[in-house]
Amino acid sequence: MTLLRRRMIEDMQLRAFSRKTQEAYVHAVQQLALYYNRSPDQISEEELRQYFLYLRNEKGVARSTFTIALYGIKFFYEITLQRTWPLFELVRPPKQQTLPVVLSVEEVRQVLSLVRLPRYRTCLSVIYACGLRLQEGVNLKVSQIDTARSQLHIQHGKGNKDRYVPLPMRALTLLRTYWLTHRHPIWLFPAAWPMDGTPQQVSAPMIVDGVQRAFRAAVEESGIHKHATVHTLRHSWATHLLEAGVNLRVIQVWLGHSSPTTTARYTHLTRKAEELAIAAIDRLLEGLL
Repeated sequence: MTLLRRRMIEDMQLRAFSRKTQEAYVHAVQQLALYYNRSPDQISEEELRQYFLYLRNEKGVARSTFTIALYGIKFFYEITLQRTWPLFELVRPPKQQTLPVVLSVEEVRQVLSLVRLPRYRTCLSVIYACGLRLQEGVNLKVSQIDTARSQLHIQHGKGNKDRYVPLPMRALTLLRTYWLTHRHPIWLFPAAWPMDGTPQQVSAPMIVDGVQRAFRAAVEESGIHKHATVHTLRHSWATHLLEAGVNLRVIQVWLGHSSPTTTARYTHLTRKAEELAIAAIDRLLEGLL
């Protein structure tokens, strides 16, 4: 590891960045260095400007990729190298106004039923039942289950925030049944153990790649023509709760959103909410028109 990379990582650790963010930012700076085949501290502001133009105009990277590249490189130059260049006030991630993909309740049921392996089916079912992010579901620990209050304690979620989410009885029963197949003292979804070992010897949870592959295969087999990912289960959960009449503020807390604006986008994804609003308007207009 180079001195510069170590310094950048230490700077991010001091800012309490998650390991995932650290890896993404380091990778962004690595890609810049590879593009110019030069140490990043030897790259000029004008060269950096050309690199961002390359990402946007020639390579046409997605908004999320461009955003990570921008903030990772900006952190490296402004914090690690102490170079405050005007360029960073100019460059902005491209605007994006898209709505997330949502599956219907029946589509969720269909996809989950097509997941073959119990560890993946159980994990994906709990992700949907509790509105979890993929990493939150895979990294669930036995200690996070609050049986008395029927809750899951999500620890160190996005933004390093903790929150409680409701744990439906059916999901709790599913977790208990699966846990009995391995009885790991820490992980609810431990990594696959070697043939000559025991589940209790595993020291890490299963990897997210396997869960993602299992979900993609189930979506493809279902014949559902939507660009659904594991995160789609979280979007679907929030939309289904809204359709069921759950208060938007409550959903916001369960999702762990800091801003109600982020949660409010789900109102655009439910036809039932529109129908209720139209009916309310009709009642207000009774006797007026």
